[in-house]
Amino acid sequence: MSLPLIPPMLATPGTLPPAAQDARWAYETKQDGQRAVIYLEGDGSLLLRARSGEDITAAYPELGPLGGALGTTPAVLDGEILALDEEGRADFQLLQSRMGLAHAPARAARMAARTPVHLVLFDVMHLAGRSLVTLPYTRRRGRLEELGLGGPYWSTPAALVGHGAEALRATREHGLEGLICKRLDSVYEPGVRSRAWIKIRNMRSEDVIVGGWLPGKGRLTGLPGALLVGQYAGGRLRYVGGVGTGWSEAERTRLAELLRASASDVCPFTPAPRVAGAHWVLPRLVGEVRYSVRTRSGMLRQPSWLRLRPDLTPEDAAADLPDESV
Repeated sequence: MSLPLIPPMLATPGTLPPAAQDARWAYETKQDGQRAVIYLEGDGSLLLRARSGEDITAAYPELGPLGGALGTTPAVLDGEILALDEEGRADFQLLQSRMGLAHAPARAARMAARTPVHLVLFDVMHLAGRSLVTLPYTRRRGRLEELGLGGPYWSTPAALVGHGAEALRATREHGLEGLICKRLDSVYEPGVRSRAWIKIRNMRSEDVIVGGWLPGKGRLTGLPGALLVGQYAGGRLRYVGGVGTGWSEAERTRLAELLRASASDVCPFTPAPRVAGAHWVLPRLVGEVRYSVRTRSGMLRQPSWLRLRPDLTPEDAAADLPDESV
């Protein structure tokens, strides 16, 4: 590939910018999908790389025609792959049926006919042989919109400058995941979690790493009754709680298979939690949980399982935990 590899810039969790600075920010809907960097060589080919750097092109054959959308002009774009429900909202559970099929092109083609995806484009980092990463957001966004990239399975939604409170309220009223706030003068920082981009989720949730599980009882015998989860902080995997709700029967069965495949005799948490009857696993499964609050010691209160996150690496599940966390 002749184009430069560019890891995606990441947003920092936070709140709306102060009202006095509102006009200095752009607001984009936070999409609940799989982040992708899109490489168009200018020869009709298309390459999709996940946030982890994995080549996921073959998983989404319906996006192939995008490779010729700019003719002979090479480009590197940033976007999010979505699966939309009947109301046109992103549904990550639908998308999960499409993820992980990069090495199964025949199955990916069948699934594309059944559950097509839609690619939302929101940035351009390289165009016509020139790097754009040092340009401010407003100029990059302008160049992206000038490309006119709209098609049957991809689009370039508009961003809103200012009016952040109204934009956030609209995402809540429409049941959307949240809002991304981008400072108008911000450069593109490849692979960096920057405070120039702020993400606001309408639900309180965290990415966590599965480090162990407790066996279920009764009708759940042989299946996980609870997952023991943690987050990286200070270079260590810190235990943040047990999750015992939120799965469908099919999801619990699938988790049981993944846990058996990752079995380990070693507790991955530091320090090891005092949990009787725990089964440990290699810390490589990433999931997302919803919770009420985080305690002063860093534990998640009333956590409930939302979904597996096969698009994330364990290092992505990091947290700012206090030193006394256990």
